[in-house]
Amino acid sequence: MNTVRSEWTKLTTSPGTVWMLLGIIALTIGTSAASSATAGCPPVDGCVVDPARTGLAGVTVGQALVVVLGALLIGGEYHTGMIGVSLAATPRRTSLLLAKVANLGALVAVAGVLGVLGSYVAGRLLLPGRGYHLAPLTEPAMLRGVGGSVLYLLLVALLGLGLAAMMREPAAAIGVAFGLLYVFPLITSVVTEKHWRRHLEQIQPMGAGLDIQATLNLHGLILSPWAGLGVLAAWALGALFTGWLLLITRDA
Repeated sequence: MNTVRSEWTKLTTSPGTVWMLLGIIALTIGTSAASSATAGCPPVDGCVVDPARTGLAGVTVGQALVVVLGALLIGGEYHTGMIGVSLAATPRRTSLLLAKVANLGALVAVAGVLGVLGSYVAGRLLLPGRGYHLAPLTEPAMLRGVGGSVLYLLLVALLGLGLAAMMREPAAAIGVAFGLLYVFPLITSVVTEKHWRRHLEQIQPMGAGLDIQATLNLHGLILSPWAGLGVLAAWALGALFTGWLLLITRDA
């Protein structure tokens, strides 16, 4: 508990953390509101817009700051040399990493809930004017989409933290995370061979993970919503495990 409190104090007393969290909330809500206000492609001729995905679209942008926050949590200490002080105060490296995971999870959970719920409210207000209806949270599919979006952001934060623990350099970790989240789908989109394209779509951390938001055309998904989120969880936990392994086996 002392390690958790120490890391919490270190994290919450940094002005950058507060601004980062506010940025996550504002960027998520703002992008979602813009998406809902400009929703198009009416449901004719086989074009069906999923209101849940539209109303929660800001998650795809807000996750960028979540990655940065996760990567800076430990990568920033390597970059400034403060990791030596942290390890001197907490020689048990596993405890140090777990404390960072707990504090990061708590902060991202709060920011994620506020950002996602704000996006949902914006969608409820704006989408009817575009001819769409965002279901109430009492509907299981909508509740899954909203709750799953918060879990998605938590997993993205752990991905950033794990990559930074592996690479010891926040810029490199952020670059790799952005590549996995944003570049991977672009590469997949130009693959013409259907068999390989399908497999690549199944292992995309963002493409598969964001299927948790789907409320329409579920039979057309590459994976089920929860299985898709499981793909992102595998990426995040794999990065975190590798980062932990390197943390405890190599010199600071």
